Amino acid sequence: MADPIRVLVTGAAGQIAYSLLYSIAKGDVFGKDQPIILVLLDIPPMLPVLDGVVMELQDCALPLLREVIPTDKVELGFKDLDAAILVGSMPRKEGMERKDLLKANVAIFKTQGAALEKYAKKSVRVLVVGNPANTNCLIASKSAPSIPKENFSCLTRLDHNRARSQVAMRCGVPADAVKNVIIWGNHSSTQYPDVHHAMVNVHGKEVEAYSAVKDDSWLKGDFISTVQLRGAAVIKARKLSSAMSAAKAICDHMRDWWFGTLDGEFMSMGVYAGGNSYGIPEDLIYSFPVHIKNKSWNIHDGLPINDFSRAKMDATAAELVEERDTALSFLSQ
Repeated sequence: MADPIRVLVTGAAGQIAYSLLYSIAKGDVFGKDQPIILVLLDIPPMLPVLDGVVMELQDCALPLLREVIPTDKVELGFKDLDAAILVGSMPRKEGMERKDLLKANVAIFKTQGAALEKYAKKSVRVLVVGNPANTNCLIASKSAPSIPKENFSCLTRLDHNRARSQVAMRCGVPADAVKNVIIWGNHSSTQYPDVHHAMVNVHGKEVEAYSAVKDDSWLKGDFISTVQLRGAAVIKARKLSSAMSAAKAICDHMRDWWFGTLDGEFMSMGVYAGGNSYGIPEDLIYSFPVHIKNKSWNIHDGLPINDFSRAKMDATAAELVEERDTALSFLSQ
């Protein structure tokens, strides 16, 4: 049996973490033979709730779960980490301007980046979930300069899964019959769900998504807006945010990062844009199609980009540049 790996989840008393922790602890993410030490970090008022979460994890009697450490102390939370899943962030409150939200989160992710820098392993893999995820991820990375930029990513797998599912339902096939959808850009309503390079397995034969769906106006209209606005639609219906599907996407993202993507397939991840071949400004965390091998991702280069896609990719990049510049102005204060 391997040595335990140390995995941090922040915002650990929240509803996303509640849906996430069991899957990690039972081996769905890091492997069925990989013992886990789970570190649960939250703010002091949430510690009593965290105690209840710890009790439940203990009561699951999971053979891979070697230890659960609840804490509100960054020096304990970030110590010797192999993986950090940063779920906790300041949510947008009614009447709050986006810049106010950015300012609050810059402070949080500057602190967490500095804690990663000081206490975590330099090989730590960091997934930022808390919104605005792309810019929070960039701030965390900049605050941890000795950890490679490639070790930071943000979650756009939920959007990827949403896009895959929408196409699958439209074609009457299972979700795993659809591959190589792409989420470009920001995890926001400007993101661009792109199926120009996606393939659908219909009756055992792979066909291009546009041929399988046979409805170009839907693919260029309602499909895109449905994926872009899905989070808001879930909140409107549930009166709570997407917890189950977000937790599943976090598991998918981290499992692929650990074990790699399948040959001929790429997944969407928000990653550092440096050196990309798509003309996206470099100092951003931007969602691209990536291949993963040996815990390292590479952007899938060379896809032809038509004018429709180019405009949408540039629009979401422009939003990220504006977010970055606003956040960096707060970072320097």
